[in-house]
Amino acid sequence: MRTQKCHGRVIAALVGCTALVLSVTGTASAHAASRDLGRQVLAANDGWASYGTGTTGGSAADADHVYTVTTWAEFKAALAAGGSAPKIIKVKGVIDAVAEGCDAFAAPGYDFDAYLAKYSPEAWGLDTDLGAEPDDSPEGLRRASQANQDTAIKANVPSNTTIVGIGRNAGFKGVSLQIKAVDNVIIRNLAFESPIDCFPQWDPTDGSSGNWNSEYDTAVVYGATHVWLDHNTFTDGSHPDSSAPSYFGMLYQQHDGELDIVRGSDYVTASWNVFTEHDKTILIGNSDSESTAAGDRGHLKVTFHHNLFSDLVERAPRVRFGQVDSYNNHFVANGDYSYSFGIGKESQLVAEHNAFTLPTGISAAKVLKRWNVSPVTADDNYVNGTATDLIAVHNAEIPGEVLQSGAGWTPTLRTKVDPAKSVPRIVDCGAGAGRLG
Repeated sequence: MRTQKCHGRVIAALVGCTALVLSVTGTASAHAASRDLGRQVLAANDGWASYGTGTTGGSAADADHVYTVTTWAEFKAALAAGGSAPKIIKVKGVIDAVAEGCDAFAAPGYDFDAYLAKYSPEAWGLDTDLGAEPDDSPEGLRRASQANQDTAIKANVPSNTTIVGIGRNAGFKGVSLQIKAVDNVIIRNLAFESPIDCFPQWDPTDGSSGNWNSEYDTAVVYGATHVWLDHNTFTDGSHPDSSAPSYFGMLYQQHDGELDIVRGSDYVTASWNVFTEHDKTILIGNSDSESTAAGDRGHLKVTFHHNLFSDLVERAPRVRFGQVDSYNNHFVANGDYSYSFGIGKESQLVAEHNAFTLPTGISAAKVLKRWNVSPVTADDNYVNGTATDLIAVHNAEIPGEVLQSGAGWTPTLRTKVDPAKSVPRIVDCGAGAGRLG
């Protein structure tokens, strides 16, 4: 018997994590077919992304469409080359899209102190938003600055693309991957430090006291199909909310989501990832409005398995409309915890065989959050090592938000399902970037 530290936790195991990782990752992808990460494809029956044509990314790329990149410019050029022909992009080292700092995006004349002075609640009030402010106003200059950053940090991923990190220390800082209206994309073995919005907007009308609102998700799956995200790490890294200042009595929020899956996207599998140190983490379906509901109904089919959700506040995930299967995940909360699963409009969430590690004083009743009346299946989940009926404990402690049991469908696209009690050991030692070589 020896101990092994995994993601900051000491795990007792008969074998080291190296052997464990080789075992668990072998079930998630076709390692037997190739040792080249770029050539590996999603295994059959591995979540919704395996449905129909499956997800092969750029595995069929010829030699002319295999790229190794070390800079942001090289990465964007590789994405643009060859259109939607199969391509493999290998990322070496850490690529920083905002290496020059926020000042590089600021429009001429933009001054944050002038922005604060003009739009403070004392000077502007809380009844009028800033949408009508002219282009030469502090808000207009903020908009122009934000548009500069938007152009600089977003990267559009084409169909039939595999993006993989090489080695144990590959990833991105300040990048927003846009997987929009495409099919067949694989993202693996990459560490993402969430982009910060250099120019958040003050909205006086957001809530009773106003609020700061930010742009830029780390990855957006928007109207896309067959997407596999595997063995990645998503974190706020060197820019946690805890270090952000407050203005007008509200947190100067510079982060949006880590992963959004919206606008009729379908057939997505997120496996063996780490989502950590973030507030609003994952959104599936971005609106209750009928204008978006028409495109979302019958879509947003997503699987989460063997992911570590650590030190998050909420949305792991928050679900609207979709048939979402979440199994064999480990949720580790701290004192900032709000909830894990958000039950939204017409959602059909199945949450089974998961493990939750909650600190003293945090009730299991908080794991599920009802935003709308939608049925949910939540069987065989463990909280602090004890089998717990999440729906029953929620309904007992939060009687004003009763949850209905039974999502109305049974997931079939699963590979091996591990015992829920073993999930903390397996996931903490196997999830995240740098595990695949």
